[in-house]
Amino acid sequence: MNTTNTNETRFIVPASDGRAIEAYAWAAPAAPRAVVQLVHGMSEHIRRYRHVAEALAAQGYAVYGSEHRGHGQSAVDGGTAGDFGPRGFTALVDDMAAVTGALRERHPGLPLVMVAHSMGSFAAQMYMLDHSALVDAVALSGTSALELLDVRTSGWTVESANASVGNPVTPADWLSRDPAVPAAFLADPLCGIPLTLESLFSIFDVGIRTTDMAQFAAVRKDLPLYLFTGDRDPVNANLAWFDPLVQRLRAVGFKDLSTHVYGGARHEVFNETNRGEVIANLVAWIRRAVG
Repeated sequence: MNTTNTNETRFIVPASDGRAIEAYAWAAPAAPRAVVQLVHGMSEHIRRYRHVAEALAAQGYAVYGSEHRGHGQSAVDGGTAGDFGPRGFTALVDDMAAVTGALRERHPGLPLVMVAHSMGSFAAQMYMLDHSALVDAVALSGTSALELLDVRTSGWTVESANASVGNPVTPADWLSRDPAVPAAFLADPLCGIPLTLESLFSIFDVGIRTTDMAQFAAVRKDLPLYLFTGDRDPVNANLAWFDPLVQRLRAVGFKDLSTHVYGGARHEVFNETNRGEVIANLVAWIRRAVG
């Protein structure tokens, strides 16, 4: 283990194929009430969620997160930035399950909540199909119905996303109304690295499973779900691709599904001008979901 600062520790989780998953832990109480596994989005890294992790840790949770394949410092150092590898998005989802397993070993008997943003939330949709027994609740931020977002048919691009906010000042204004957020994103060498086309397309090729109602047959329907987003989030076309996902999850039989839409908020609600409210609402939901 290497300590990166007083509250944050870096460690390694072995993936199913032997790859080293770069993971982080944030300082937690001696007797945490539950475990939270944070899952980051595309072209960013897990330490952008440090403020979320510290807020959750202050509420009594043990908080962890890991870098996806093709993301983070280890990917940059290893020359694999932007590349999921030969197994594509499936390998990324498998990595999330490996991290969950490691956290279960660290904290036997504690409830475990997955909180996943954007591309991470797409992976979490896939994760639920095969691994719902591993988690006790799942929260999806900035999420979308994958078949509607599919960049090969929807026309979605970063440029169109940014244009949707109206009079953008930077190429990343679609992320948040807080001007410090796009500025920091653009200045961060671990952010903005594009995926290879093969990796990008694998998200939708693999994610098409989430449109098949039969795929949900074996999924726990008592798993509490929380979907939250801004109503100006271009990743779900200002809710046009969010509402169909909610309707699908209700239709397959999830018994405890909550949603929250933040008026005026863009894609990164954890980095929005009302981030304190967003985090407080997440904490309240976690408390209700897992006690």
